Amino acid sequence: MDHGQQTTHNSGSDGHCRLKLVDFQVHENHTSHETEGLSQKHLVLRRGKPFRVTLLFRDQSWNPHAENLVLQVVLGHLSQKILVRFADKLPSLYHWSATVLAGHVDLMAVTINVCSPVFSSVGLYKLLVHIESRRGWRSYAVGSFVLLYNPWLKEDPVYMPQDAQLQEYIKSDYGLVYMGTNVNVGERPWSFGQYEPGVLEACLQLLDVSPQHLDDQDQDIVRRADPVYLSRVVCSMVNCNDDLGILMGKWQGSYEGGVNPTEWSGSADILHRWVSSKFKPVRFGQCWVFASVLCTVMRVLGIPSRVVTVFNAAHDCNANMKIEEFYSSTGEKLNLSKDSIWNFHVWVESWMRRPDLGERFDGWQVVDPTPQEKSAGVFVCGPCPVAAVQQKVFGAEYDTPFIYASVDADVVRLIVRQGMVVGRKVDPRGVGQLIYTKSVDSDDPENLTDTYKLRRPMAMMMCSRSAGPMAMMMCSRSAGEVSGREDSNAVHEGEDEDSTSVLDVSLKIEGKPTVGQSIRLCINIKNNTFNKKVLMEHVNAQIKEYNSGPQESFWKVHQEVHMGPSEVLTLRHTIPPSEYESFLSSNDIVNVAVVMKDMMTEERVLETLEFNMTSPKITIEVEGGDSIQVRMEHTARVSFTNIFTKALNGAVLTVEGSGLLKDKQVERLTCLKPGGKIEKTVSFTANSTGTKVLMSTFSHGGSPTVVSRGFHKVKVTAAS
Repeated sequence: MDHGQQTTHNSGSDGHCRLKLVDFQVHENHTSHETEGLSQKHLVLRRGKPFRVTLLFRDQSWNPHAENLVLQVVLGHLSQKILVRFADKLPSLYHWSATVLAGHVDLMAVTINVCSPVFSSVGLYKLLVHIESRRGWRSYAVGSFVLLYNPWLKEDPVYMPQDAQLQEYIKSDYGLVYMGTNVNVGERPWSFGQYEPGVLEACLQLLDVSPQHLDDQDQDIVRRADPVYLSRVVCSMVNCNDDLGILMGKWQGSYEGGVNPTEWSGSADILHRWVSSKFKPVRFGQCWVFASVLCTVMRVLGIPSRVVTVFNAAHDCNANMKIEEFYSSTGEKLNLSKDSIWNFHVWVESWMRRPDLGERFDGWQVVDPTPQEKSAGVFVCGPCPVAAVQQKVFGAEYDTPFIYASVDADVVRLIVRQGMVVGRKVDPRGVGQLIYTKSVDSDDPENLTDTYKLRRPMAMMMCSRSAGPMAMMMCSRSAGEVSGREDSNAVHEGEDEDSTSVLDVSLKIEGKPTVGQSIRLCINIKNNTFNKKVLMEHVNAQIKEYNSGPQESFWKVHQEVHMGPSEVLTLRHTIPPSEYESFLSSNDIVNVAVVMKDMMTEERVLETLEFNMTSPKITIEVEGGDSIQVRMEHTARVSFTNIFTKALNGAVLTVEGSGLLKDKQVERLTCLKPGGKIEKTVSFTANSTGTKVLMSTFSHGGSPTVVSRGFHKVKVTAAS
């Protein structure tokens, strides 16, 4: 049935059915309310903005002098009756109204302007029409409509004044997720999919199966008017740790029985699977998947939202705003700390006013659905005002200390030898080094770092009780026991010595590290004394995942270095592909550490660097360009060229695309020679409009995981 022309179900006491049809004027209302394409089943409206419905009568028109026309809106157990009145003025924004303007009544039809309050609750409403007179009454169930937040309306708490931002943060169904490291930022597209059939309905069902709704339906419905409350409900429902949530997280081991998180490219497929399974969690998600699905739900419900990546994000388990890292005296990173630093972490910022905190905390709020730590007994985080993080107002709700630590905690790096701390370095800038989101109307990144953190003065970067010239320095430690450490991997710290570091050490990568090419390390050393120095250099390289500790070393160097007084020396090292390519996957991170030991004073200086490798490119080309028409067949050519110096046995090229390809397409080649190419041509058809993503992977028998991933966005338009 066309939801624009609803027939009616009636009951009453005054005889036959008089109401023939109700015209919801769907096209006009959707255009006016900025909701085109959100649903094929329901009229979708924004609160606080009038919409029109026309009642068509069967054989007797409405007599306003003898009959009352009453509308009734119903949400759950709550309802409101609205007397239809004649009026020439604008309706109030703070209560329901239904008005007939002069000239909008004829013999057999009446057009009514209905307006919801600006603080209406979000949800799926039923609409009833009552005709009341002295002779009796008759009621008609005429249909339903969805009511969303209204960021176009100044009085709505989610109001966003700039149209370009509304197009990006509400209407756009395409985004970029930044990944990798701050040294070598990578990106991948994401299809938010809010215009895919069934996505809006899935978002509404999410609200109806939340613990808050199941515990107290009436209270939950009333509180849905508040975007602060609703964002917290939705955030907890994106993970499944406490409820019937959408996604199950998994960060290590096999992904058998589910989908590897790296294989998702859009939210619609995940939401469809969740609904079709009757709310069983979809397996599996990681931070960017959790965040992207949350962003979809928030945009659908009308809250401006964007996906944000924090590079070097801290997970502060003991809430002391310090992250400890442990290294051996030869530069190997040790898995001794309960704290961790993820090379990148992805969360959502949502835009809203905070009347509970005051206008200084209005604006962007962090909402993080990845289950890390509990908040009020539930795996939920936020909404936390970004302004509260920057201003260090830790009492501002919700979860500000945890978010602050994620972007601005101190990193304390300890060198340990035989259970003793023999070196210590405090790095106040290592966490939250870069915070990115997609720019408005552009695929370039927008740097948000300064919105989260004020630049610390240089004096704060000195190691405590030291006065040396270095911004970040290593303090030598004498052996002594530190009380209060309970785990079996305890190490013992001594007191800081009031000495200036005699060495400056820096570590950097030359060029862009790329899979299949050598990694070129450059170490600069400065002797800050007028004495000759004999040093022992230890350089260590390890593989790690973005959110976990490193594996065993795959490459190391130990050598003696001689320096003259005040000399500046550059050391270079090369790690050939043969040292890493057999176990490095496309998503892995390389951790490199150098420890320089003064052989006379035994002072040790530590410098570290983590970076990701750029994968070889997969080429995806769509015949006729990247703008295609819905329900028409199109062709894409996908290829990978072997840039390695050796042949790759068991080469596999895959192509898939949610909303474009029904099944994964695979091309296999027994042996891909150096310079050789593997290709796959696929035919695909889009069944709905919006932005879709083609995704391809390349792997081979000599690598345990995917070597390269490629993505290509396609804009699907309506048939002309």
